[in-house]
Amino acid sequence: MTIRIAADPEPRAAFLSDDAIEILSFAAQSLEEGQPTALITLVDIRGGAARALGAQMAVRSDGLYCGFVSGGCTEAAVAADAMTALNKGMDRLLRLGEGSPFFDIVLPCGGGITLAIHVLADAAVLRQALAALDRRKPVCLRYNPGKRSLTLRMGGGASGWDGEWFVRAYRAKPRIVVAGAPLEVGAVACVAVAAGYEIVELERGQVPTPSELDADTAVALLFHDLDRELPVLTTALMSDAFYVGALGSRRTHAKRCEALRACGQARSVLDRIKAPIGLFDKARDARALAVSVVADIAHARTRLETAFNQSSHHLSP
Repeated sequence: MTIRIAADPEPRAAFLSDDAIEILSFAAQSLEEGQPTALITLVDIRGGAARALGAQMAVRSDGLYCGFVSGGCTEAAVAADAMTALNKGMDRLLRLGEGSPFFDIVLPCGGGITLAIHVLADAAVLRQALAALDRRKPVCLRYNPGKRSLTLRMGGGASGWDGEWFVRAYRAKPRIVVAGAPLEVGAVACVAVAAGYEIVELERGQVPTPSELDADTAVALLFHDLDRELPVLTTALMSDAFYVGALGSRRTHAKRCEALRACGQARSVLDRIKAPIGLFDKARDARALAVSVVADIAHARTRLETAFNQSSHHLSP
């Protein structure tokens, strides 16, 4: 008689992504499919770290996981610890690197991190957060380790501790609204989609309203004709878009500003325009221009997020 002992499932990545919305979606879907699931959040950094505060993973009881809380070298070990938490039905804090009891897990940055492993009760809060993000509204998930509680708060903020609560802030998927010459627009759209941006290509003569250009939207104008560009540019300058860039040389930009001033635009408004558009000047082909534009937009968004987080003060746990 042969007795077979079932082995515990091995942690394995369901897919590779560090996109916060994709991670929440995976967790919500897993719960709805009847799979016990944990949400892991990076809540403390000691020294250097590969990921920012608030980085997350979602782990199922069958070992499937997604997301990153480090550089990829510790995720399987974190998933295994989360599976233990799921089996016990108990939240836990996991320390890795500096100050950790696990001497065999060394972080490449040389620092240390603390992870909060939360056993999710249901998908309701996650679905509410995802619905708001789908409407392009910022939200925060608030986690209290002592109460093992996860709640939703509408509105923006920065990720970090607020008393006994760790606040994880989420913003809508970054979007690029692009208009102009078809060759350049198509190239920017391809690079932007590959980089994880939502893309909106404006048809000839189409002008969005300022409310359609929210604080998570960048506007890239790739016209070779100032007259066609000005209606869209004027609207973009009235909006909350975090980036407004326009194609053309410095001489072209001087003519652009002259035309906008003639329409009553103030100098402070004109200073919002990144022109020539892109991270580096004189991109001579559509592919180089596309890389330059998308990289510049990503740089602008990162600068804004860093400045916002530094201006927000949160208490340590």
